[in-house]
Order: sequence, then structure tokens, then C-alpha cells
Amino acid sequence: MENDEILENIGSLVEEERSLRQRVGGLRDEERSRLAELEVQLDQCWDLLRQRRAKAEFGEDPDTAAVRPAAEVEGYRS
Repeated sequence: MENDEILENIGSLVEEERSLRQRVGGLRDEERSRLAELEVQLDQCWDLLRQRRAKAEFGEDPDTAAVRPAAEVEGYRS
């Protein structure tokens, strides 16, 4: 996946996230679950983009970057 594709995916995820957050009257259980999934997917996308950019900056092949497991990416917050 190229950087532009990752950024496009991030944009789509952000749009869906905004749509859910703007819901009047609160969210149903499945919408809250979807929002949590979106947050994780966004973290994974941003992490992948950072990996790719860092590899390119240091002369490595950005295509060797990979999506990291949610538990690993979410653990960065700790």
C-alpha cells in the first residue's frame, strides 16, 4: 500500500468517525463498537504511515513496513 492510499484510507475512516460522533441522541451499542474499531484502525494506519516515512527517510524500502497488531499499536498510549 502506498502512502497516498494510506492517507485516502485515513480520510475515509475519519469521515465515518465524524459521522458517528455527530449523531444526535447518542449511539447504539453497535455504533459505539464501530467507533472503537475505527479508532484502532486509524491508529494502525497512522502507525503504518509513520513506519513507511521513517524507512524511506533512512534509505530503507517503505514497502517492508507492515500493519502492526492492534494490541501493539494501542499499547503505545501507555
